[in-house]
Amino acid sequence: MKTRVIQDDPDGPTTPKTSPDPVSEQRPRTNIAGRMGRWSARHRKKAIFGWFAFVVVAFALGIVTGTTQIEPATSGVGESGRIDKLLHEEFVQPAGESVLVQSETLTIKDPAFRAAVEDVVAGISGLDAVQNVRSPLDPENAGQIAGDGRAALVDFEIRGDPDDATTKIDPVVAAVDEAQSAHPDLFVDSFGVSADKEVEGAFMDDLKQAGLLSIPVTLIILIVVFGALVAAGIPLLLALTAIVATFGLVALPSALIPIDEVTYELILLIGLAVGVDYSMFYLKREREERAAGRSEGAALEAAAATSGRSVLISGLTVIVAMSGMFLAGIQGMSAFAVGTILVVAVAMLGSLTVLPATLSWLGDRVDRGRVPFVSRLRRDDGQGRIWGAIVTAVMRRPVVSVVLAGGLLVALAVPALQLRTVQAGVETFPQDLPAVQTYNRIQAAFPGSEIPATVAVQAPDVAAPAVQEAIGQLEWRALASGQMHEPITVDVNGGGTVATVAIPVDGKGTDATSEAALATLREDIVPTTVGALPNAEVGVTGMTAQSKDFTDKLRSVAPLVFGFVLLLAFGLMLVAFRSLVIAVKAILLNLISIAAAYGVMVLVFQHGWGKGILGFESTAGIDSFLPIFMFVILFGLSMDYHVFIISRMREAYDRGMSTDEAVTHGIRTTAGVVTSAAIVMVCVFAVFATLSMLIFKQFGVGLAAAILIDATIVRAVLLPATMKLLGDWNWYLPKWLEWLPHLEHGERVEAPAVPAGS
Repeated sequence: MKTRVIQDDPDGPTTPKTSPDPVSEQRPRTNIAGRMGRWSARHRKKAIFGWFAFVVVAFALGIVTGTTQIEPATSGVGESGRIDKLLHEEFVQPAGESVLVQSETLTIKDPAFRAAVEDVVAGISGLDAVQNVRSPLDPENAGQIAGDGRAALVDFEIRGDPDDATTKIDPVVAAVDEAQSAHPDLFVDSFGVSADKEVEGAFMDDLKQAGLLSIPVTLIILIVVFGALVAAGIPLLLALTAIVATFGLVALPSALIPIDEVTYELILLIGLAVGVDYSMFYLKREREERAAGRSEGAALEAAAATSGRSVLISGLTVIVAMSGMFLAGIQGMSAFAVGTILVVAVAMLGSLTVLPATLSWLGDRVDRGRVPFVSRLRRDDGQGRIWGAIVTAVMRRPVVSVVLAGGLLVALAVPALQLRTVQAGVETFPQDLPAVQTYNRIQAAFPGSEIPATVAVQAPDVAAPAVQEAIGQLEWRALASGQMHEPITVDVNGGGTVATVAIPVDGKGTDATSEAALATLREDIVPTTVGALPNAEVGVTGMTAQSKDFTDKLRSVAPLVFGFVLLLAFGLMLVAFRSLVIAVKAILLNLISIAAAYGVMVLVFQHGWGKGILGFESTAGIDSFLPIFMFVILFGLSMDYHVFIISRMREAYDRGMSTDEAVTHGIRTTAGVVTSAAIVMVCVFAVFATLSMLIFKQFGVGLAAAILIDATIVRAVLLPATMKLLGDWNWYLPKWLEWLPHLEHGERVEAPAVPAGS
């Protein structure tokens, strides 16, 4: 039997020395993934029951342990984060609420207007949950009356722990509704805790809708892909059990890395994506081997040794990419990292153990429950008709293909240079929410009153004359700047050691106008007033300050996160494929794919392309956390396809095919499963684009566009075209890297029977 000897030449590409015989080229080598698959297939009861026991125990552990949630007051960054922690520790800050009384014709001097204000004050003052009611009719609260006299605010606080305020707000809302009914000619509504409850409800409704839609959409696509209910159910079952197990496991590290509700939705999203992908890679290869004539056992071992290896490499690459979020030093992103790493690791483990055990148990029964019409449309040979024709054209004209595909991606990526990040503000919420409409009215009548900048002063005695004088100067200079307005409110903690000065600022809270006012406050006014006090700790927080500090933090850590992900992913690809060129090209192709996705997001959410279809108004910019988050998510997920395709190419090349033949073979045999997996991801991510919150729309459009671009233009055109142009240089590994381990080793599996007459 002849074997192929590959030599690494530092001065040139590797070249085949001899070609194998037809039988040996069908024998993939086993590896750790293959051995795991073989053991699971031979001990399928242990593997299957062990998996479900693991899922139950993991979920139960999460319930018993309990989950530590992120505390918003202590999760900030920069100056605002420092002040938020100070106020959380030293200052009891009850949650606030404001009732707006407004008229188009009446003013505060009219009896009907004053009667409405008095009814509001009387209605809420008698409630147990309310304290510190401040009426605009009190001369000391003149700042709560708009300049034109046609709007007034009744400010008050919700008694007790601010974290529980939303559970106490319903009686307040009822009292305000009663006042509105009694005065139908005026506008009477509240904003504050009631708005938090309403927006949080809309947010959670979005997440529930995404979860409810994602699962049936995934199942429908899988039925179309496999044409059989049993085969379609296996990937979904693996994904869902991995998700359930992760829901429990994520509670264990939450004492060190707190999480929030969004983490669970991210686990669901990523769990569906990778769980279905890994299962499809495995299942498609097993069925392909069966169609080629292998026995059930040999087909399963071949799938374990090949697709199983791809799953292992892909999973490790995704985990490496996700771990980059830890470097951001932000609690929310660390929580996302924990959730995604755990669900990918669990899905990868399930794909290498319970999946081959299940396939071994089912055998050819995996094709049961065929859907007649759908099954007739399928091909079982693993070949993709459309992509086969495309790759043939690409291989004939690689230069033209690179120029056209590369040019298109560059054109899409150019707008990314204009990418502007902002922290999500009220303007990004659905504008049809009553709370948002009330906020817009308050913002017009009292600019910045609901999103003030808060200056905190900590001193041994804030009642001391020097401190009081400095606070007075702070108020005076703030109003004199023209960028800040009434009503300015001052509060002091019970110990008399901390004072807060809430100052409404120009703008919407997260726009350039608000940031300019913040800069004036931080760089000019505060340093020359309260900032000049000896033995005092001073700082500025509030929505604008928090947004600015968060954005600045992300910009400063982005190079570190990107560099970490790129370096480790490069190392993994280099070890996996023992090719310097493949590793470098994988990084470059992923980068251009992600840059194009950034460009699409800028076109849609900054230039407003298609905003009427997607149903949003704000084009202020991209949410601050999305660029880094999308980078690590997309870099990991797109590597799934890259590893799967390159593995088939390398497998074919190592069997004796030329590079051109291996590339064509790799694309043709993976096109169907890659396209199917991409459709699942694109459809699931697109669900988020239909939700009401702008941040979800940005998330959905960005990820869906990136996966679509990656699975079509990049993997089906740019990848084979560049492989064709580079030829055998694709497999180049310098001699000084010969020490890299070989990940493919071990005994060979059964070769397929050669059909008679062949």
